[in-house]
Amino acid sequence: MENVLDVRKVRKSYEGFLLDNVSFSLPTGYIMGLIGPNGAGKTTLIKLILDLVRPDSGAIRVFGNDNQIDGVRIRSRIGFVHETSGLPGYLTLEQIGAMAAPFYAAWDDGEFRRLAREFELPLRNRLRTLSRGMKTRFSLVLALCHHADLIILDEPGTGLDPVFRQEMLERLSALIQSEEKSVLFSTHITSDLERIADYITFIHRGSLIFSSSRDEVFEKWVVVKGGLDLLADTGPGLFRGVQVTAYGFEGLCDDVGEAHRRFASRAVIEKPSLEDIMFFVSRESAPGSEDQVSLLATLGR
Repeated sequence: MENVLDVRKVRKSYEGFLLDNVSFSLPTGYIMGLIGPNGAGKTTLIKLILDLVRPDSGAIRVFGNDNQIDGVRIRSRIGFVHETSGLPGYLTLEQIGAMAAPFYAAWDDGEFRRLAREFELPLRNRLRTLSRGMKTRFSLVLALCHHADLIILDEPGTGLDPVFRQEMLERLSALIQSEEKSVLFSTHITSDLERIADYITFIHRGSLIFSSSRDEVFEKWVVVKGGLDLLADTGPGLFRGVQVTAYGFEGLCDDVGEAHRRFASRAVIEKPSLEDIMFFVSRESAPGSEDQVSLLATLGR
């Protein structure tokens, strides 16, 4: 299976932030969800893929080509949607389309106008007169109308009403049915990814937590819910993150077999959501989290 995207040992540092040794691949014809809390490095990673910034080390290949050497040709085959378009607000939508067309060898003006009608976008209106959600719709039109082989979306759901967000998800799912189109979808709305993503890549504080198929993610992780007395029996290292109260705890575990062996009928063991995984991993590395768990485990003895 060929990969539309290969990220290999990529490192990028800024003052106060480090994207450290990140590697993953997106096979052609699939949707990958990119998740992580604010400041995790998702947007930095997307900028690196688009060659808007250069890595300190590592390599990125898109469509099998080095994204620095073949950047112009690669970007002509990518459709990009960001939560803020960055387009000149004083121009009409029609003028922006005409401005964008020369950058894409496969620009399809008929498709541009057809999608604008379908999304109920007034081409003669200036961009600045549109609502935030309508601007996102227009960015999606620009991303789709030149028959891009890779669609990259960076928080596109911001400002979209639930009906259109559902339509967007259906469109993305239909897009990859040709087995030639691919999608990299960064979003905080993890429930969307649970519905359509084939692969999930999770970045936290600049480090890769995992990059796996959606099925593998939900087969590997469980949430354990029980009384505080159970924490005294776990020892260090079993949970990737714990939420505790005076009455009980919930902990994320990446060893399903061990969780069932240790707790069996003494606790509730459930499959987590992607939001659960993000939450607990964030708690694992939060300042003071180990002290809190230790204290409450002692109280539960």
